[in-house]
Amino acid sequence: MSSSLTVDILVALAVVVITGRLLGKALATVGQPPVIGEVLAGILLGPSLLGRVAPSLEARLFPEAVKPALGVVAQIGVVLYMFAVGVEFDAAALRKSAARFVFVSQASIAVPFVLGLGIAAFIRPEFALPGVPDIAFSLFMGVAMSITAFPVLARILTDRGLTHTELGVAALTCAAVDDVTAWCLLAIIVGVTRAAISNGMNAAALAAVFIAFMFLVARPIAARLANAEQGDRVSYETLTWTLAGLLLSAVITEAIGIHAIFGAFIYGAILPRDSAVGGQLSIHRIPVITILFLPAFFALTGLRTEIGLVTTAHDWAICALITAAAVAGKFGGTLAGGWLVGLRGRFAARLGILMNTRGLMQLIVLNVGLDLGVLSPRLFTMMVIMAVVTTAMTAPWLDLMTASAPSSSRPAEPPSALVR
Repeated sequence: MSSSLTVDILVALAVVVITGRLLGKALATVGQPPVIGEVLAGILLGPSLLGRVAPSLEARLFPEAVKPALGVVAQIGVVLYMFAVGVEFDAAALRKSAARFVFVSQASIAVPFVLGLGIAAFIRPEFALPGVPDIAFSLFMGVAMSITAFPVLARILTDRGLTHTELGVAALTCAAVDDVTAWCLLAIIVGVTRAAISNGMNAAALAAVFIAFMFLVARPIAARLANAEQGDRVSYETLTWTLAGLLLSAVITEAIGIHAIFGAFIYGAILPRDSAVGGQLSIHRIPVITILFLPAFFALTGLRTEIGLVTTAHDWAICALITAAAVAGKFGGTLAGGWLVGLRGRFAARLGILMNTRGLMQLIVLNVGLDLGVLSPRLFTMMVIMAVVTTAMTAPWLDLMTASAPSSSRPAEPPSALVR
């Protein structure tokens, strides 16, 4: 790597971090989580704004040679972040009710998936690219409508201090199951698109085997390694083997065809939360992840988005229809699933609001669709807009729901409050 390219990468990263931080602080004054500012930073610095008003400046700040390196930084950042989220994830808190939340998660996928199929049938004549199989287009729209942004949801919960509440643990449980299911569906759909459905089915089966292996075999080994430390200090050898396990877990899930971030999260989840290793590798002990790496992940996707492709009133009407169906499907599916398994109505509603967060996980899926030629650039942009809107809705909608609750129900619900 030449010295000039290194300087370009450092400059681009500095611009992304500073812009994201400033926008995050500005949006925090109106109740939005910092992650929204980091997403918008990428959109504003890309072709949607800076590329239009000052194209030479955009090309100077983000030359094409820099973007692959930024992509690597972004992926490493989100892998490390999801590992840290896994370390703080309290799986034991929902051990007795895990099956219920798996059901809720599947309901939160099924309803928007069906609505996505309906939207696809409606817009296919206008938006499907020539040569794209109808089934691939429809299935892809269904999956894209069903995604919950695991990293963004985790970031929102962290920023609002909800990670260890009953609501936060339930949301992380549902989102984890939700996204594993969605990635398995995506693998199958990619197989359909490439006329190799067996590859997608293999990915789903291998993912299930991997998760079982991690919790049944790898978890006791990781716990023994973590508990071998004396006191609060952690040796470099223990940290080295822990980070090596994290990277290996991420590599395996990426090779399976799911995504590296789920391997990172699962490896974090199998570590004892109360161990010295768990404390050393918690989110709050590694601020460089949320300050430097994660903004790069959010901003890079924004740099690939061009809002100017949505120009006419008809385009905006279709965009609004997609957004409305996405919100109704995700919130309604979660609420209905919660009601069927006996969750309190207000708890299920707040869970549905959190599950409606789509953010950048959906944008990863959309980029896959764009690369495969399933989505046109115009439809891709509409789906990006929907992802940003549904993410931005989360905080004010959740605040509104909390403010309307009786004062006695505003704190985090105890376990007994989960059921009617």
